[in-house]
Amino acid sequence: MNESTIKQALSAVNYPGFSRDIVSFGLVQGVDVDDGRVRVTIVLTTADDTVPSRIKSSIEETLGSLDGVRSVDVDMQVSAPKGAAPGGSQGKPQQNRIPGVRWTIAIASGKGGVGKSTIAVNLACALEQELAAQGQSERVGLLDCDIYGPSVPLMMGVNGRPEVADEQIIPLTNFGVRVMSMGLLVDEDAPVVWRGPMVSSAITQFARNVKWDPLELLVVDLPPGTGDAQLSLVQTIAMDGAVIITTPQAAAVNVASRGARMFGKVNVPLLGVIENMSYLENAEGKRQYLFGQGGGARTAQELDTRLLGEIPLDPMLREGSDAGVPITVAQPQSPAAERFFAIARDILATLGGNR
Repeated sequence: MNESTIKQALSAVNYPGFSRDIVSFGLVQGVDVDDGRVRVTIVLTTADDTVPSRIKSSIEETLGSLDGVRSVDVDMQVSAPKGAAPGGSQGKPQQNRIPGVRWTIAIASGKGGVGKSTIAVNLACALEQELAAQGQSERVGLLDCDIYGPSVPLMMGVNGRPEVADEQIIPLTNFGVRVMSMGLLVDEDAPVVWRGPMVSSAITQFARNVKWDPLELLVVDLPPGTGDAQLSLVQTIAMDGAVIITTPQAAAVNVASRGARMFGKVNVPLLGVIENMSYLENAEGKRQYLFGQGGGARTAQELDTRLLGEIPLDPMLREGSDAGVPITVAQPQSPAAERFFAIARDILATLGGNR
């Protein structure tokens, strides 16, 4: 019985609500073994007061079943996110809010390839225009948390390096939307080869060291899945809601439903589901459902939330993304753009009603 054996056993203990274990998340900060007596030191940051006790119980149960272990002592060193208000796990999460940002929402999907970033970009531009129509002067920001494959700078038509002033990064702006992405900080051809802790650190920096203030709404484009980025995000800042992206086919629906349940485990409410690539409509108005039909509605039903809208396949949507001019800016009267504006109004009404 040694430290290596104990850590191997602890790799079976998952962080509550996630499929990843506490060892790979870097929470195990010390292991001492002395004549069958095991002491484990866990260091974590959370505003959910149920998480430490659940981790502690899982550790005690896992290690207590090992041959040669006489006793298990778990030293839980827990701190709240910086600036977090005291509170339990009931109701709205109490993580620190980004100063000067009124609302923060996540755009998420369980799998890649569903057009999540395209949705995030066009929705951010639609939200900006809707808020501008309401007379808001400081409106929308877009945070690209896809560290490994950032595509938001291309889609938003922004490039160059952000400036730093008073130890804060100044986001680039286009179409009235403030943008921050790893793609603005590394060379275009340079791969980002980072382990989990570096990803978590980058996301924390984006949330805390970017001058978002003042901002009405921050749209956060998450990478697919439920790993480091998602956990770091919900531990670092309070989220007012999440929008789940899927496509009609069963493969996407099943993964979207599983991934979306992560938000329920961390007390982030679902604002609804957007179905992308819903249908192809010809000039006569006839629709072809190339990827099936009804997947978004089924996802919303399974998650007990609403279907916010169905986005059609439209060549202009792709062309706008490639050209760096989203369809909600280039062709605001197009059928696809009109769907985004309707969804934006729906989200703003929901957020306003929850405040």
